[in-house]
Amino acid sequence: MPDTRPARPRSSWWRLLPALVILLWLGVAAVGGPKFGEISEVATNDQSSFLPESAESTKVSARLEDFQDSGSAPAIVVVTADVDGRPVDPTSLEDLPDRLSAAVDRAAGVTGTEASPPVPSDDGEAVQVIVLPPEAAAPADAVDTLRGSLDSELPAGLQAQVTGPAGFSADLSEAFAGIDGLLLLVAVAAVLVILVLVYRSPFLPLIVLLSSMVALCAAVLVNVALARSGIVMINGQIQGILFILVIGAATDYGLLYTARYREELGRHDGTWGATAAALRGTWQPVLASAATVIAGLLCLLLSDLASNAGLGPVAAVGIAAAFCTSLTFLPAVLAVAGRRVFWPRVPRPSAARPQELVAGGDGIWGRVAALVGHAPRRIAAGVGLLLLAGCAGLATLDADGVPTSDYVIGQSDARDGQAVLDRHFPAGAGAPTYVLTPAASRDAVETRVDALDGVQSVGDGQAGGPSVVDGEVLLEVTLTDSPYSDAAEDTVREIRDEVGQYGALVGGTTATELDTKETSVADRTVIIPVVLLVITLMLALLLRAVVAPLVLLATTVLSFGTALGIGAAIFALVGFSGSDPSVPLYAFVFLVALAIDYNIFLMTRVREESMVHGTAAGVSRGLVSTGGVITSAGIVLAATFAALLVIPIQFLVQLAVIISLGVLIDTFLVRSFLVPAVTHILGDRIWWPGRTRKTGHADTP
Repeated sequence: MPDTRPARPRSSWWRLLPALVILLWLGVAAVGGPKFGEISEVATNDQSSFLPESAESTKVSARLEDFQDSGSAPAIVVVTADVDGRPVDPTSLEDLPDRLSAAVDRAAGVTGTEASPPVPSDDGEAVQVIVLPPEAAAPADAVDTLRGSLDSELPAGLQAQVTGPAGFSADLSEAFAGIDGLLLLVAVAAVLVILVLVYRSPFLPLIVLLSSMVALCAAVLVNVALARSGIVMINGQIQGILFILVIGAATDYGLLYTARYREELGRHDGTWGATAAALRGTWQPVLASAATVIAGLLCLLLSDLASNAGLGPVAAVGIAAAFCTSLTFLPAVLAVAGRRVFWPRVPRPSAARPQELVAGGDGIWGRVAALVGHAPRRIAAGVGLLLLAGCAGLATLDADGVPTSDYVIGQSDARDGQAVLDRHFPAGAGAPTYVLTPAASRDAVETRVDALDGVQSVGDGQAGGPSVVDGEVLLEVTLTDSPYSDAAEDTVREIRDEVGQYGALVGGTTATELDTKETSVADRTVIIPVVLLVITLMLALLLRAVVAPLVLLATTVLSFGTALGIGAAIFALVGFSGSDPSVPLYAFVFLVALAIDYNIFLMTRVREESMVHGTAAGVSRGLVSTGGVITSAGIVLAATFAALLVIPIQFLVQLAVIISLGVLIDTFLVRSFLVPAVTHILGDRIWWPGRTRKTGHADTP
């Protein structure tokens, strides 16, 4: 009988190691938890900061402070009667600018707020006051102060809205305010409900969810430090996506590990042996999944938009945190807790091995495997045609950009105020377009710009500052259309065509929006092909094959097209004005990278089984073994992204719809039917040029 005495120290070490791992991660969570409040502090929603330095509007923005006393975003207060058509007496508002300036200064704790005299409209039905808060005051805080003051300062019978660049910035900040609390609460609640239904256990869902929250704390801790160091840029949408992505990915990885752990508990008498076996069977597909997602996300660094490039490393940190906690913290907690954590369905050692289930056996996945194995061509054709039909909705896709005024869904004081300005004033008065021109060309530039149909007026833009700086002059152009409209962007293009020959540059609110859209469209054409190439290479290395990666990528791209087409049709039906150019880009990166995960989980198991039993049997065995856990993971991921619907930002709502649809399509159609059917059709050729199975094993179930 072998001597077991040397095993005792090893057993003690393995019992101590999980406790140390748990304490280490809990310490990280304790430090990272308080950082949730800081991530909003390091976030910025200033659109001009997203553009590259080479953008024309960025160059003009950098020079504005040389010509203007204040570089803050203007807030436009527009006052009307509370009864349509009734005139507004501007003399009753003569002291309003001073009162508003004083209120903003008091709230900001500084001085320097400037406000224009009341300017009546030509029809006499509206009055506007342009307020320039001090640069030290956040636009959202200044606008909140203005709105509060107007409620008490306006004479009876009058009403007011605050719009302009500062007003829209404040509305965006208010819409993003739910990210720290509401979004996280909804996402966690959705995941908890699904986990309870999946596990039917009171303990296991809480442990898996705890692992996800520890991962999120770690991701926030690292990203806040990186943002404070200026290494990464975070804005509201990046923050929201980070929260959702980490919770979804960590929960998916946790589902995969716990499924394998339960399986190993049926083979081992002790939890330590089951833990080691589960880690051996899980770490490779989870690492491959995380590496694929991270590689896809880092492709966003190729973007010229800081908002796109910033998402890449921030989200990559989140995926890395999800990977680490799912294969260290979660296994440690489950090992310490033992079998009882699965109560009331506690797995016991058994001679029967779960992977010995074959097609046609008990359970829904046995029946699915049998169905796919008996008629693979019909199933592949039917599912393929169904997905192609969904792609027809792409004809309704309008992803050329939306105006800032449409970013916020629902009530928007700034949007209402802009509508009032459009009716009563030259629409571009509060957000002028700036032309920076050499002083020697000023007259020619001014004449050419003033002659354009979309221009209301042209004048000096120095606002009390010097008129000539370094041989250049700043002209302020008032457009006839709303600065957030397509017509205004067309006018900016015309201005650039007219003045480019003189070396003049065009900037301002409208030019910034135009440059953002055009840069985003250009990013799509560069990044999407790179993502496809990178993920194909990752899959080829993982599966040691060429055909299989191409099949997986083709089916995933097809499901993306279906999700995007159905989403575009939904957006048209609900009346969205269009989509930001980044919506298809983000949706593509996430769907291709994340949906490939499930195919990785499936095909690594299929390949493992095929090496022993042959490809036909390997497909059936792999589908039966992974069907339940991958479906649960897909539902979890779709639910977490659907939580973005609670944030009233059009970009995030559209992203939530497309990604949730895409994940469900991939989970229930592509991974369950299309990929297994195509694998059956191709047979051993799916693994070319690699070997299909070990010599001497029959290709039978």
